Amino acid sequence: MSPASTGASTSVDAVSPVRTPDSDSDSRLTPGGPGYRRMSLALFLAGVATFALLYSTQALLPLISGEFGVAASEASWTVAAATGGLALFVLPMSALSERFGRRTVMTASLAVAVTVGMLVPFAPSLGALVVLRAVQGAALAGLPASAQAYLAEEVRPKALVTAIGLFVAGNSVGGMSGRVITGWVAQEWGWRMSVGVIGALAVACAVAFRLLLPAPRHFTAGSLRPRVLLGTVRGHLSDPLLRRLYAIGALFMTVFGGVYTVIGYRLTAAPFGLPQGIVGSIFLVYLVGTVSASTAGRLVGRFGRRGALYLAGSTTAAGLLLSLTASLVLVLAGLVLITAGFFAGHAVASSAVSKTATHGRAQASALYQSAYYIGSSVGSTVGALAFHANGWSGTVGVGLLAVLGVVTITVLGSRAARVAARREPVAAH
Repeated sequence: MSPASTGASTSVDAVSPVRTPDSDSDSRLTPGGPGYRRMSLALFLAGVATFALLYSTQALLPLISGEFGVAASEASWTVAAATGGLALFVLPMSALSERFGRRTVMTASLAVAVTVGMLVPFAPSLGALVVLRAVQGAALAGLPASAQAYLAEEVRPKALVTAIGLFVAGNSVGGMSGRVITGWVAQEWGWRMSVGVIGALAVACAVAFRLLLPAPRHFTAGSLRPRVLLGTVRGHLSDPLLRRLYAIGALFMTVFGGVYTVIGYRLTAAPFGLPQGIVGSIFLVYLVGTVSASTAGRLVGRFGRRGALYLAGSTTAAGLLLSLTASLVLVLAGLVLITAGFFAGHAVASSAVSKTATHGRAQASALYQSAYYIGSSVGSTVGALAFHANGWSGTVGVGLLAVLGVVTITVLGSRAARVAARREPVAAH
């Protein structure tokens, strides 16, 4: 932690008390121990519901464009509004979780989000649909940061990367199942029925989540005072490592948001001309993300955090380049690489945030999630604009620039770490 961040911790102890690594490790959840499977399944289902709802319109954009007579750049706002709402509200919702508890906030967030989800099929216009999606995204903001804070408090440190990887894997399954289901349902009954089915799926996941999630044992309620919250945020933003991790999360999501917002338009047009159901099934490649996210802990153990990020970035870049071909098989292979690289990079960066923050973990995670979903909104919008201007190559160009940003930040972080290591012996004297 930087000096500024460490100094801030003395003023924010009321928000989240600092724990020593071994102070309560014996009573925290661990793989194979009591409650760990219930916790893992509950948060997995929360991840499924969150991503299924958040991106429920993404595979349907060509149909939404057709019904409302709008271009891809306009229809993409049904995705950008949801992710933008989440990005704006994730920090306030994390503050509520510090005061009222992680489980309470996650439950309330899911309840509101699934209620709005049942209203989305009845949107009378594109404007109304965008507003409903923004509200839904804002409600879902209570999930990501609170879930990571819950895991950081309730799971033993050595199991944290694996636990967060499983949560991220739930995100990938939710994103995949939502898009596959909507694709096939929409082909027969239209996009409105599709989002209604996703809403019903999310209701089932929300109920199971609340029944399964163990009550928190290591949570201590904090203060909602704005000064305390701002002090925590300033402390995190003054930490160079956290800033780099936030930027990396945003850049990875810029790639992912752009690619998967536009891919439906590319595959339904010439030379591919695929039907909506087949296009929705393309998102089965999310299963690759489920695997890569859940194995992120092993990647870090073998290559280190920076090595894992380099591997994730190069895999994503290779997939982007491969997707430029006119062969459907190679385009699918490119999507597999993009998905694997993205989910691995996201799991590594988000778990590093949880490990780095020694206080105000919900706010640290919230800042990461805010940057992450800002990246999604930017990627969805800019990727669609680039596609409108230059076709698929324009979207790929945006993605490659984002990957270059990830690599550059990681390289600069490595240099900064080496400089700091050389200075430590001098400071000791």
